Amino acid sequence: MSSAAAETDTDAGTRPPALPPLHRLPFTPAQPPHPTTLPDGTPAWLVTRYHDVRQVLGDPRLTRSDLHEVGAVGALSDVAANPASLFNQDGPAHRSLRATIQKAFTPRSIAAWQPLIAAAVQQAVDAVVAAGPPADLVTALTRPVPFTVTARLMGLDDTGPDRVDEEQLHRWGLAVLAQGGDADTDHSEAIAEFGSYTAELMDRRRRAPGDDLVSRIVVAADQDGSVPEESLVHLVCGLAASGNESIVGILGNTLAYLLGERPDHWPRLADPDVTERTTERLLHFIPLGDDEATVRRAIAPIELAGVTIPAGAVVAVSLGSANRDPAVYPDGLEADLDQPLAAPTLAFSSGPHYCIGAWRVRLELRESLRRLATALPGLQLTTPVEQLSWQLGTTTRSPAALPVAW
Repeated sequence: MSSAAAETDTDAGTRPPALPPLHRLPFTPAQPPHPTTLPDGTPAWLVTRYHDVRQVLGDPRLTRSDLHEVGAVGALSDVAANPASLFNQDGPAHRSLRATIQKAFTPRSIAAWQPLIAAAVQQAVDAVVAAGPPADLVTALTRPVPFTVTARLMGLDDTGPDRVDEEQLHRWGLAVLAQGGDADTDHSEAIAEFGSYTAELMDRRRRAPGDDLVSRIVVAADQDGSVPEESLVHLVCGLAASGNESIVGILGNTLAYLLGERPDHWPRLADPDVTERTTERLLHFIPLGDDEATVRRAIAPIELAGVTIPAGAVVAVSLGSANRDPAVYPDGLEADLDQPLAAPTLAFSSGPHYCIGAWRVRLELRESLRRLATALPGLQLTTPVEQLSWQLGTTTRSPAALPVAW
């Protein structure tokens, strides 16, 4: 979640360019677990090394389900702090909800959605080419592509009561993903509106299910019978909001890095094999947001790398530090982007809470980079990376504009 909460430009909703791009964020060096203090003052143990982080993420003795009770949630977004969220459940409740979701994400379903994603990307790329230079890739690609994919996957693009336009979903997404510590904006009305819309949407899909993702989730949940309705509504809200806004951020930040600092690599992305390996490296080394760590709480003593973490302790896990652990990844982002990673990335977490949308992120980024580089091998960023302004206040931050020419 973005930790930036300084003043904003009220006309554009962005802040002057005082922040570094996400690929330049400093991370705590990989080192043994040690005591630290979180930004909200909570004492915690910081875990930064790759293998230690993997152990923590897979250990059932570390949980998120009762962080509210110990006051360690901090200024998180609604989607990350709400107890009904899949993110904040563990044990049998989490396994039940997760199993229900997985029934909607079968390999056959994902294979059927791939042409949809490719078509959405190609439509945006064709429009950029047809309009000619200059262009802003945020308004022309990084926002419309994730919205189009989200709307088509979830069946929100028809002409009936299910229909949602891009601005509406963006407003709801910013509200659901906004930090709880943002005292200047009250998002409760938008969150309630989004929740009511989602509940009504699910009711319509129960009565007349289709082949969309919402219908698949509702049917699977009703067949299971053990998923609380509040968790289901929160899940569908999260998939629509986070799936849309997170990919906006990923597309924008990777394009800023490639066009701003690795223009030599850009034309090579027309090769599908190069794009696949590059995509994995970019997702690995460019974080989603400014956060140093995600938190858990130990419900029993844990021995980690020779250190005993006591029961009740809060554990802060730095995925960014782990993904830069020199013992596992000796070469950094500046290395050849065509080289495969030395070990599986932790960008999507690991263990029971592995990101259920990782397939979509990879596919959407891969298709966007390859198709844009194929159509415009001479694409150039016309504003230096350090002068970019940022869209803030969500679980990610991304360029407010990406001016380009070719």
